[in-house]
Amino acid sequence: MLPNEPIAQRLDEVARLLNEQGASLYRVEAWRRAAMNVRRLPAPVSRIYEREGTDGLRKLPGVGDRIGIALRDLIVTGKLPMLDRLRGEMDPVEILRSVPGIGRVQAARLHHDLGIDHLEDLEAAAHDGRLANVAGFGEKRIAGIVDSLASRLGRVRQPASIPPDEVSVEELLDIDREYREAAEAGKLRRIAPRRFNPKGEAWLPILHTQRGDRHYTALFSNTARAHDLGRTGD
Repeated sequence: MLPNEPIAQRLDEVARLLNEQGASLYRVEAWRRAAMNVRRLPAPVSRIYEREGTDGLRKLPGVGDRIGIALRDLIVTGKLPMLDRLRGEMDPVEILRSVPGIGRVQAARLHHDLGIDHLEDLEAAAHDGRLANVAGFGEKRIAGIVDSLASRLGRVRQPASIPPDEVSVEELLDIDREYREAAEAGKLRRIAPRRFNPKGEAWLPILHTQRGDRHYTALFSNTARAHDLGRTGD
């Protein structure tokens, strides 16, 4: 059972990273407030989940839908996917072992011989030919790895709290306009994506914005197909 303090610390870290990336103060404060309220709970938050499920977590002061789901993930798995996306903290060999077709020996070899630390590095190596030069990685195995990574790294999640029919096309186009104009004017912080970025260059502009009570994060495409087509400015 994960105690309240480690959970609160991870919520605080999400707030800190969002703040560093220029997210709205409202969004940053929401995560900070949730962390503070978790610390103040008289009983373990995991007990609340055991009794009332995710609905019980959503009802906690300062939590709501999105952070409620984050709490559920922390309680059930001990991990917070959103935090993992902001900064990786798993052992590189264990990360690579999570891919079908890669065992411990192969994972250690990829890490030590090719310097691959993350799934994004592995995907780049599969596409640029480096993986084909490693013993035991034939064409069929690499194809399976590419398919698995495309699914895990390229998937798009629709936030559970926002039914898609409640967001208008006009709103999305307005966010697209805001992002492109701010990126072109050089007003946005640039981050170093892990996918297809072996040199770790900070080239990808990131925008945190909101419309009403909806929060958005906008970035240019950094998928395998975008790189193949030279469309990483879309």
